[in-house]
Amino acid sequence: MVGGGENAPLTCVELDDGELGYTPGILLKKLTIRDAVLLVLLAAATVTLTWKAKGLEKRFLGHSDEPAMTNKQAPEFDAQSLSGETIASRNFKGKKKIVMSFWASWCEPCRMELPELKAFYEKYHSADSSFEVMAISTDEDRYQAEKYVKEAKLPFPVVWDENGTIADKYGVESIPVLYVIDENGKVIHGQIGYGFGLEIKLKMSLGLKDGDAKKAQSDDDSSN
Repeated sequence: MVGGGENAPLTCVELDDGELGYTPGILLKKLTIRDAVLLVLLAAATVTLTWKAKGLEKRFLGHSDEPAMTNKQAPEFDAQSLSGETIASRNFKGKKKIVMSFWASWCEPCRMELPELKAFYEKYHSADSSFEVMAISTDEDRYQAEKYVKEAKLPFPVVWDENGTIADKYGVESIPVLYVIDENGKVIHGQIGYGFGLEIKLKMSLGLKDGDAKKAQSDDDSSN
């Protein structure tokens, strides 16, 4: 959001020539209205930006950092994880909340968020948890997605969104994007860009307490 200050979430966009761009909110404060208008006109006149860069235009126009799907019913999807597991979002309805993270291996803000998400998962998730985490890779190259997942040792399911089908359904235009979906299939929390305080936000959205971390740890210890 324009005027978000130094704590504005950091997002990542990719240009067709492979160059990366970052959009921290503090830079937006320096733009005048005339600059913003010129930027929009320039963006409209060129075809060099990919779908991942569409969110950049919204930033300069002063749109919210809250995704459009927030407080709406989450679109259903069927996918296969990188490990070969079949995932159907409808199977979680009435059972568990879902934390969905849209990311890419080339995106530095994503590389900041995913380790935090991993730490959260390892701290609060157990076999009988009321939530599940899944990461949706928007990488164009499956190998790059698999390489990062292996290096980062991500413990939750990771889906490679080869054709951007899932991202399109969820209105993802810049990454990272994080969603929390409740048991009824409604998006109850959404955030565009990496920001601090991820654990606190997820605890609130998932209805977790400090004691749940201890329970998750004890459940993991007893299963070993």
